[in-house]
Amino acid sequence: MKKVSYLLASGFWLLASAFVASAHNVKTTADVGGTLHIQPNDNPRAGERSQVWIALTRKGGKVIPLKECNCQLAVYAEPHSPKEPPLLEPSLQAMSVERYQGIPGSEITFPKPGAYLLQLSGKPASGEGFQPFKLKFEVTVAVGSASDITTQNTQNVNDTVEDRKSGFSLPIAIALSALAAGGIVFIVQQRRR
Repeated sequence: MKKVSYLLASGFWLLASAFVASAHNVKTTADVGGTLHIQPNDNPRAGERSQVWIALTRKGGKVIPLKECNCQLAVYAEPHSPKEPPLLEPSLQAMSVERYQGIPGSEITFPKPGAYLLQLSGKPASGEGFQPFKLKFEVTVAVGSASDITTQNTQNVNDTVEDRKSGFSLPIAIALSALAAGGIVFIVQQRRR
């Protein structure tokens, strides 16, 4: 019985850590990396103001403050076509958050729940500090509070929130994970007999 409970606990922590690990979205180009943070708790809600900031670093870990980067942020509802204009183009301000000083950030109110793409593009303000870049971050926005959005009349910006890499919807992915965990428990119990 100890092995079964150990396997269940291990499987649970493996699944939980996979979801926690995806909380901060990290993207890189040839010589620039960016980590997207959204407050509160990397869980934006439709109709509610979210503070968004991107910790930009050069290869080697040196922080790129907004004053050294001509950066623009564009927000697209997913899916979108390449020629489609952004849904939002929030202005960027220099923010000092955690150990980062003067990094690009903004406040965004996502209009509806669903999948969005945040695209940060930039080039050096002066000199040759880094190459021009374009970082794309996928964000899923949850339904907001009842005071901000009437949930009965709110339509998702996309019909189903899908994992763009696998094509599975979130409920299907959760069901498959539960089925796999149940299969492991069944196999362990059969081997014990």
